[in-house]
Amino acid sequence: MAVSVRFDSITKTFGRTRALDNVSLAIEPGEMFFLLGPSGCGKTTLLRCLAGFCEPDAGEVWLGDRCMTRIPPHQRDTGMVFQSYALWPHMTVRENILFGLEMRDLERGEMARRVDEVLEMVRMADRAEARPNQLSGGQQQRVALARALVVHPRCLLLDEPLSNLDARLRLEMRSEIRRICKDAGLTAIYVTHDQKEALAMADRMAILDAGRIRQIGTPEDIYRHPATTFVANFIGETNLVRGEVLAVDGRGVRVRTAMGEILAAAGPVTADRGGRITLSIRPEAIRIASPSGSGPNLFEGRMHHSVYLGESAQHQVSLPVTERGWDGTEVVLKMLELSPRVVARDDSRPVRIAILPEDVILLSE
Repeated sequence: MAVSVRFDSITKTFGRTRALDNVSLAIEPGEMFFLLGPSGCGKTTLLRCLAGFCEPDAGEVWLGDRCMTRIPPHQRDTGMVFQSYALWPHMTVRENILFGLEMRDLERGEMARRVDEVLEMVRMADRAEARPNQLSGGQQQRVALARALVVHPRCLLLDEPLSNLDARLRLEMRSEIRRICKDAGLTAIYVTHDQKEALAMADRMAILDAGRIRQIGTPEDIYRHPATTFVANFIGETNLVRGEVLAVDGRGVRVRTAMGEILAAAGPVTADRGGRITLSIRPEAIRIASPSGSGPNLFEGRMHHSVYLGESAQHQVSLPVTERGWDGTEVVLKMLELSPRVVARDDSRPVRIAILPEDVILLSE
């Protein structure tokens, strides 16, 4: 049965490095929760504190209504899937999975039943007698999952499990891991630095940086409404535009920027007249406008440095600086065009772009 997970004010240092700095976090039963952030941000250390492989200097770790901070790893009702799979090369698939049960007080018949059950769950029943060197990377990953699931954990911990797979297998295993966790009714906590992996699989996620949580939310909330410039830059690509608030009214927030006045829909960030603010504009939010179009956030520029990617094209759009007080002669924005018909790779040509006010995200300084 799925269990809730709670971290209360977790702090952990290694020498002079504070890996976790007073981290508090609550995860709901049955949730697929991602810990996401750059290398060294503390996400794996937090997972290891939950698994029992690392003891925090301060704070408590809870599984359901039980404090686990001083409980040995094998008594925590968690299953761990490692980046390296850690399969025994001399054992068959069945023997690798069975190994996790042999330290438990179970009858042979019950152990065999559990192994058969998880082999079906991960779709590896037909490869039960194969050895790891006879399996593909994706099949080895399934065996590692089965070995963690066979002990019937209440919480499954995954530490960058797809990082050793090629791009096609990573895509395939994303949906498979989510399916397996949901079918088993598990609470799953997944560590990764791959933002696309997190966006595709998570129910909710926490973005970590320098041992602290910067934002918690659903993939949609964090992508559409990042709380800080760090989160906006880390989750997907974005254009950051500095500006000064001119007015706040019923239409939204009018901001003076180097490229001209931009209207942003009002958001959770407080904007006061005369205050400095940063705007986040995603590349896919910038579209090519018709010459006769009207409305807010229309700009004239030049498109160049185009890269064709099949289903999309990446462009850079240069806009002249129209306001005094900013350094430079132009503003360069990244733009993503979906289903491009023609891409002029090396030409620079005039373009008119439009940005909807609701696609302009306000970030506090």
